[in-house]
Amino acid sequence: MKAMPTHATNWRDLRLVLRPFLAAQPRPLLLGCLLAAVTVLAGMALLGLSGWFITATALAGLHAATAFTFDVFMPSAGIRLLALGRTASRYGERLVTHDATFAVLAALRVRLFRGWAKAEAARELLMRPARLLFRLTADIDALESLYLRLLVPAAAALGAALLAGVVLGFMHVAMGLALMLWLVTVGWGIAFVVARRARRPAVQRAHAIEALRARAVDLVAGQTDLVMAGRIGAQRQALMNADMHLAKADLALNKLEAAAGFAYGSAGTLTLVGVLLAVGLLVGEGVIGAPAAALALLVALTATEPFAALRRGALDAGRTWLAVRRLAPRMSEESASTSTANEPDATLALQLKRVTVVHDGSRTPVLSDVTLTLNAGERVALIGASGAGKSTLLAAIAGEITPQSGSKSAQPACLLTQRTELFQDSLRDNLRLAAPNATDDQLHAVLHAAGLEDEVRALATGLDTRLGEGGLGLSGGQSRRLALARLLLRPVPLWLLDEPTEALDAATAHDVLQRLARHAGPRTLLIATHLRREAALADRLVCMRQGRIVADLRRGTEAFDAALRSLRPD
Repeated sequence: MKAMPTHATNWRDLRLVLRPFLAAQPRPLLLGCLLAAVTVLAGMALLGLSGWFITATALAGLHAATAFTFDVFMPSAGIRLLALGRTASRYGERLVTHDATFAVLAALRVRLFRGWAKAEAARELLMRPARLLFRLTADIDALESLYLRLLVPAAAALGAALLAGVVLGFMHVAMGLALMLWLVTVGWGIAFVVARRARRPAVQRAHAIEALRARAVDLVAGQTDLVMAGRIGAQRQALMNADMHLAKADLALNKLEAAAGFAYGSAGTLTLVGVLLAVGLLVGEGVIGAPAAALALLVALTATEPFAALRRGALDAGRTWLAVRRLAPRMSEESASTSTANEPDATLALQLKRVTVVHDGSRTPVLSDVTLTLNAGERVALIGASGAGKSTLLAAIAGEITPQSGSKSAQPACLLTQRTELFQDSLRDNLRLAAPNATDDQLHAVLHAAGLEDEVRALATGLDTRLGEGGLGLSGGQSRRLALARLLLRPVPLWLLDEPTEALDAATAHDVLQRLARHAGPRTLLIATHLRREAALADRLVCMRQGRIVADLRRGTEAFDAALRSLRPD
């Protein structure tokens, strides 16, 4: 297959990003462009009408007859109307464009973050958190320039060129047409040239900022390890190199900005000189009068200003294109069929058929041709030696890993891993991760069910007590009970438990298991374990070895009892 040309790839990526961008707030975005154009046109009309009025008033005052007959009220009323209208449209344009842009960027962030909730995304986040954080912040922010500094100024500039062409066209058609074509060609042409030349330094600046942030974080967070390894000097040098590359890119962009400013200034001067010569010729021939000449000059003077506003967007175009290229794959509507989990019929909680899982970069299957069915309400334990594939199987059921082959249908599930994930936040908000709208009464109810309510009520700030990073401030048993309380808040019919009492003392572990069994109710339980106390909750033991299911034992059989006795005791 031939590689797609670069320009075709760029336009495809741009369409992928623009589609959700424009679909999020289509009317406000369009209204913002229109208000920007109205603001520019009102400003041009205001200055042009003022120039015409001053000139016409001065000429009328030269003769007594015309001085008394000259109407000063209508032009002055028009000037006031344009002044008020320009102020209102300017305020409305700023309000609408920025509000719509922020709403669009927020929607794109939500969409991007939801994309990371798909299979294997959590693992990718853990491997490259800084890089993906830049996608969520810097790259999304870069799209702001696409609308506010490119599309909006381009629409306003086009409106200015059209108005200038129409005004001068009434005086002389060829002059109006020539001015309109000149403004569009030169104004957009300069922006295009600047964007092309700024692309490389803008991309280099974006990479340098990322490197600077990442290396600064590494230096601060890992300074002890760097000192112990004798690499603190090398890390400082790497940080200085990133800062040097950033300064170099900034210098290149500043030079381009100065050159662009000179180019637009020269274009404005040439425009004014050309219009001055043209209207002078028309005045000499008697085609137009002095007031109309003043109007034409002032309109031409203001017509180049909106094009100069494109300069900032052109300088940011490289960073915007980089963001588009990075975000386009995430904006694609395509989704792998293997990542979709269909819900089985009501009598089944889970059905796996010939599921095989292979980790990236490996040829050896972690799970091989696994077939498993769980009836609704069953309690099943996955047992086997470490590395048998128990945790991988739970991750595949939960959707954290995409199987290479096979099919899966499962009821909505909740996975409780060996590690208790708590955040630097209040107890209330840690619990509300499972149910954002839960009331305090509901939170106290699940804390009571988990055996933690008395300890929480004994705290000075109760549910408002803030935890440290990773749940610092709670013991291991308290952390596990808090995780259990959070699990109880989740209204899902299938619980996936990965060694839920590992590393707890025997008394705490038995208490947690008793509460878990009592409050599970009609839910289906699938427990991965090598502990006898956890497997004792189950009515079925599914034995795994080297990624395969080798036995399926039911309570009441000698094989079940023998397998249970073979597990590690408390």
